[in-house]
Amino acid sequence: MPPRRKAASQPQLRNVAVILNRESPAQSAQPAQPISLEKIHLPAKQPRRFFDADKMAQLVASVKEFGILEPLLVRPLKSGEYELVAGERRLRAARELGLTEVPILVHDLDERQALQVTLIENLQREDLNPIEETEAVLDLLAIALEVDRDEVVSILHQSYNAKQRGQELNQNVLIQIGKIESLLSEIGRFNAGTFRSSRLPLLNLPDNVLSALRNGEIEYTKGQAIARVKNEAQRAELLKQAISENLPLSEIKARIQEFKSQPELAPEKVIAQRWSEIGKRLQKGKIWSDRKKRDRITKLLNELDKLTASDD
Repeated sequence: MPPRRKAASQPQLRNVAVILNRESPAQSAQPAQPISLEKIHLPAKQPRRFFDADKMAQLVASVKEFGILEPLLVRPLKSGEYELVAGERRLRAARELGLTEVPILVHDLDERQALQVTLIENLQREDLNPIEETEAVLDLLAIALEVDRDEVVSILHQSYNAKQRGQELNQNVLIQIGKIESLLSEIGRFNAGTFRSSRLPLLNLPDNVLSALRNGEIEYTKGQAIARVKNEAQRAELLKQAISENLPLSEIKARIQEFKSQPELAPEKVIAQRWSEIGKRLQKGKIWSDRKKRDRITKLLNELDKLTASDD
């Protein structure tokens, strides 16, 4: 028998440890130290928003039995406390179990370096949903090129359009595309063309679905199915139900099929139907005991009154 061929190894993203040693080599050999959970704060920008409930339950069970085996990576703040760089799932598990301390490794990183390490660490774990992964890659490219996300998208489109038209790119764009291709090859899942064609369109999902995905309110597969509903009112209502009732994907698909079998309502009838449903909930709900909500509803009703009166 001929010898079995080894599977081709996938290019690996730069190791986080290498970057940490480069950015703060003096601290690379420091042992882990325990620190109070109260002293660790989440950064304002995190690439991962959705946490799979089953995987989190498995991690909680593991931490309960064995403790936290891998220290959390943090950076020091001027207040004497710390900002998390990597390890949010472990931090959440510790909080759920009521632990008071967790092991940490401290690296003195600035905001840019911390974001870069966070993005790479999350991409290496391969459990981001496609929206989170796409935005993480864009942020990583933006850091490498020292531009913002929109400029990265523009460069990718410029390169594609020039290739389609047989045109030459200017030297600056060529250099930037070279950097993009180099970094994407390290990630090992895309090149500039496939990332532009397969991932950038995901950011054109309906705004309400994209917002829910970014906020971690719904799984990607559910959001993707809901995004296919063309009727805006039906899509908004289904999204709301999917989040509030935690509908399984099979139920979401069943409801979408029901939409297809129903005659499409005129926009004014859809709005009137929603208005009727909201009115029923207002009559039954306890919302009126909350002054802030009551005032907000009154304000919205006043705006609606003015809006509809202008069409008389």
